[in-house]
Amino acid sequence: MSGTPYDSRPWLTSYAEGVPHEIDAPTQTLPEMIATSARSFGRRPALEFFGAVTTYRQLGEQIERAAEGLRLLGVKKGDRVALVLPNCPQHVIAFYAALRLGAIVVEHNPLYTARELRHQFEDHGARFAIVWDKSFDTIAGFPADLELERVIRVDITEALPFAKRLALRLPLKKARASRARLTETPKTKHPLTWRKLVDHRRVPRRIAGPALGDTALLQYTSGTTGSPKGAILTHSNLRANAMQGRAWVPGLVDGKETFYAVLPLFHAYGMTLCLTFAMSIGAKLVLFPAFDLELVTDAARTSPPTFLPAVPPIYDQLARAASRGTIDLSSIRFAISGAMSLPLATVRAWEDATGGILVEGYGMTESSPVALGNPMGRTRRPGTVGVPFPSTEIRIVDPHDPSVDLPLGERGELLIRGPQVFQGYWARPGDTAASLLADGWLRTGDIAEVSSDGFVTIVDRLKELIITGGFNVSPSEVEDALEAHPDVAAAAVVGLPRSSGGEDVAAAVVLREGAVFDAGALRDFCRTRLTAYKVPRRVIAVDDLPRSLIGKVLRREVRESMLSA
Repeated sequence: MSGTPYDSRPWLTSYAEGVPHEIDAPTQTLPEMIATSARSFGRRPALEFFGAVTTYRQLGEQIERAAEGLRLLGVKKGDRVALVLPNCPQHVIAFYAALRLGAIVVEHNPLYTARELRHQFEDHGARFAIVWDKSFDTIAGFPADLELERVIRVDITEALPFAKRLALRLPLKKARASRARLTETPKTKHPLTWRKLVDHRRVPRRIAGPALGDTALLQYTSGTTGSPKGAILTHSNLRANAMQGRAWVPGLVDGKETFYAVLPLFHAYGMTLCLTFAMSIGAKLVLFPAFDLELVTDAARTSPPTFLPAVPPIYDQLARAASRGTIDLSSIRFAISGAMSLPLATVRAWEDATGGILVEGYGMTESSPVALGNPMGRTRRPGTVGVPFPSTEIRIVDPHDPSVDLPLGERGELLIRGPQVFQGYWARPGDTAASLLADGWLRTGDIAEVSSDGFVTIVDRLKELIITGGFNVSPSEVEDALEAHPDVAAAAVVGLPRSSGGEDVAAAVVLREGAVFDAGALRDFCRTRLTAYKVPRRVIAVDDLPRSLIGKVLRREVRESMLSA
């Protein structure tokens, strides 16, 4: 926008040495990117899973074989292929195999309840789903009125080393517990398995792949408004964000790095930092089905990490373990934190333990997701979310009129524009128009201020989403779950700050006449309708909820009341 205070891009003077102001326009789709890595780093390890290693050449071959298996099932360009998987080699292969056919990947949290998953499947209309066996009965049990035709069951233990697979079958309590965490035999009869899908001798057919502007991914998010909806991300969006990440850390060496995938690949943050960024530079990706300190400690002995994307609670746990001498983190040169605010105490503890750099970044699903970051060098500024990535512009505007720019130093709504900004929400033109302005600017819903040298500090949120454990929680969704309980007349859900960063979900409820308050019972009821991180950690009973003149619950007042209690 001509004549704004942001035209001069003051943040460029704060870039670390070697970071370009702009990236080149992407020229490769994601399948082309991974094929290039398979050729360039063929003998290098691409994936490691409990010690089982897959080279880049093997990964490329397995992607092609899986793509042919999906094609034989009937997957074609534009089809939605739902993935309901934890971090595992099959997840990586399925992601790229579906994209190889020009299909659209839809990522899902495998720990979601049937109700949460069904809402998303009804929205995107996938015909095919590749599903962890622990979630298989949930997906296979969806009603026939959904468009879902084929469900492929994945037993992730098949990717373990042979000795570990045998160990899981030992009649020992620890082995049974480990097996229960990783796999489960579905009740549904004769499911199509991942092994059957990829175990064929057919030579993959030459097929036209997707174009850069084609949709690659639907990533569900509560976004800047309301209930979960699918953010449309193209191959160009995702490739650009991987390129921006590579440009941001010039100290990385292609083909030599080891990334730890402790973040879930189904989340936008883990997806870009691990599935695309790491793979684009020929890094070894060590996969963990979930963050587990013991598993990370074991892996670090044989495959020391060099780059760790994570969230503050994970950095805290690892730094404490390092201070006790139970893990050596000195190999980690770079770490980037996101999804919640990064306390300065965490930065200090981490850097004391590793000797490396830990910086905070900022983004949202709608920006693929990373848009800003602290420089990986002396110009970083803890307490801020950093400066815009290469080829990324920002503005601070009047929240009530985004055409009005505010001066540097004033608080207003943060707007973002760049090659990583999404194309809109799936089948939701109204929500798209509310979040994505006609000239490509994304309304973040966050209130921020920008210093004279371009560093951004987030100070508040227009939206009332709760960020807990790196995930967005819609208060309305949790309120609906509470109000479905026969004892609850009304509910208000807010986020309360944690000392370690992020928020806890908290609820105030008004009981129906004659009901007896039982916080534990209400939380148990929520667990039947919501995934674990959405369940309120704190529930209180109140006589009434503060409301506006038109009857809208004033969540801000509820939050202030709970904070002062």
